[in-house]
Amino acid sequence: MSKKIFISGATSAIAHAFARRYAVQGAHFCLLGRNPEKLAIVKDDLLARGASSVETVVIDFSSRHDYTATVNQAWQQASGFDIALLAQGVLTDEKRSHTDLAYLQESFQVNALSVIQLATVLGEKFAEQGKGSLLLISSPAGDRGREKNYVYGSAKAAVSVFCDGLRNRLNKTGVQVVTVKPGFIRTPMTTGFDQSGPLWADADVVASDLENAIIKGKSSLYTPWFWRYIMLVIRHIPEFIFKKLSI
Repeated sequence: MSKKIFISGATSAIAHAFARRYAVQGAHFCLLGRNPEKLAIVKDDLLARGASSVETVVIDFSSRHDYTATVNQAWQQASGFDIALLAQGVLTDEKRSHTDLAYLQESFQVNALSVIQLATVLGEKFAEQGKGSLLLISSPAGDRGREKNYVYGSAKAAVSVFCDGLRNRLNKTGVQVVTVKPGFIRTPMTTGFDQSGPLWADADVVASDLENAIIKGKSSLYTPWFWRYIMLVIRHIPEFIFKKLSI
């Protein structure tokens, strides 16, 4: 039977790559995103690849929103979902966030609060039906605050801790909650960086790892895999040394 999949931040490279893997299997999709033109492009692509149906919802994740009503409507139309991927996010301008508090708040709203709010509603829905996989995009940046991206990292740390608690609470309901931590991924969001070198990967690699995480029932995922060990080292650098580093 084809899957029913809910995706927020659906126009992101990771989300689109993930959706393509299920479109060829005839999946039904509900896609949430901020840009209607980009949503339409993703919708057309998924239908061309074999998706059975694609519903789209335009939402600005930087603003407060009643996600309960949005999820309830989508859930009713689809008669439930098998998988939900929450992938919205923006790469915070660290220097700007030091002086522009409105911008800092907006960044935290997109990268943390909108994800947590959606996951709260979806978690309850999955628990009621007694099954489902809920995947939240966090980041290795949330494992330890670092000079170059600690505002973005703190938002992702909030997502990671929320995932820990939600997974613990829903463990007995048959719902899978996965904390996803992608490393350096070649996407439009990272076009300003030098994307060469062995630490960079394509969105298709992440999509494949996400699919495998669902199949294997994983609780957490660093993708590509080596980021688990990179961050293990970074987390264990003594503070008196770490605070002298510029990383």
